[in-house]
Amino acid sequence: MSKVAVVYWSATGNTEAMAESVAEGVREAGGEASLITAGAFSADQMDSFDSIAFGCPAMGAEVLEESEFQPMFDECKGKLSGRKIGLFGSYGWGDGEWMRNWESECSDLGAVLAHDSVTANEAPDDEALASCRELGKSLC
Repeated sequence: MSKVAVVYWSATGNTEAMAESVAEGVREAGGEASLITAGAFSADQMDSFDSIAFGCPAMGAEVLEESEFQPMFDECKGKLSGRKIGLFGSYGWGDGEWMRNWESECSDLGAVLAHDSVTANEAPDDEALASCRELGKSLC
């Protein structure tokens, strides 16, 4: 059974809803999902999981949330090489540049993106939630 961490930060609940759908997909595929907020996760925990889904909304000028998520993610970067991960998040403006930049950064660090990243403009609709479940399944 695959153990998957679903690590996320959410201010409005949009990215949290996406995280819950990713976890549902993991469970549907027979895996064990652990929903963990960014503030409760650290690089030390990464080796306890077979794969990790990271979720963060776009903030400011299309960047990751800077006070809690970005520091945690920066700490995890050294353990991304060869690791199967998935990315997801919501945004309220722009065109998703933050996700393209995040994908590129993860690829440059050697991470293996298990599935297309999932973005939602504002609250995730049924299609975005279904894509999150597929993302979760791909991490098993």
